[in-house]
Amino acid sequence: MGKSNFDEYASAYDAWFMENKNLLYSEVKLVAHFLKNPGEVISMGCGSGLFETILRKEFDINIQNGIEPSEGMASIARKRGINVDIATAEEYELGEEKYDTILFNGTPSYITDLQRAFDKSYKALRPGGKIIVIDVPKESSYAIMYNLAKAVDTWDHSLLEGVAPRDPYPIELVRVANWRTTQEKINMLEKSNFTNLEFAQTLTKHPLYSNTVLEEPVEGYDCGDYVAICAQKK
Repeated sequence: MGKSNFDEYASAYDAWFMENKNLLYSEVKLVAHFLKNPGEVISMGCGSGLFETILRKEFDINIQNGIEPSEGMASIARKRGINVDIATAEEYELGEEKYDTILFNGTPSYITDLQRAFDKSYKALRPGGKIIVIDVPKESSYAIMYNLAKAVDTWDHSLLEGVAPRDPYPIELVRVANWRTTQEKINMLEKSNFTNLEFAQTLTKHPLYSNTVLEEPVEGYDCGDYVAICAQKK
């Protein structure tokens, strides 16, 4: 994950979400969908703790611990009451059979060795524990748009005119992302021995209109620009 990039844009990250509240809460509702009775939970790449704070205050879901490689992001999360260790998902020592739930919300695209992160998560979960993997799939409208912006290295291009949503993510953050398809993540989870995969999705409108309404999560992964996979340790 690009530490310096996220350090620089930590405040802008929160500001963007707060100006796009329907989109934010559509995503929050998706995160909450698989987090009922989560037990001991850790958020892998908790960022500024924005989602965790909303989940605690408005959904009675308490996530106390997280890891985050960006000092800037972690500083904001700590001010919001989250215990944050500075590390990447690949480097962090989660321990063995320590957690009931491990959450990856919006982070898989910024994790270089995602397979290793999933392998470590499997060992760190107690029997029957679950991993929740949520991200923008590579096949989605958002990822295709982001990859186009990445290819032309700017949002200011005729191919993106009238297509990109207002205030898109900074191009510096787009450059360091690696979006993966839902199937790629399924394959990785199964390789790590996870079973009982379940799916939910949100942001089913084109990116230009995804902030116009607040969406409830729906099952599957065939039309959402934000997809959650929940899988279980045997």
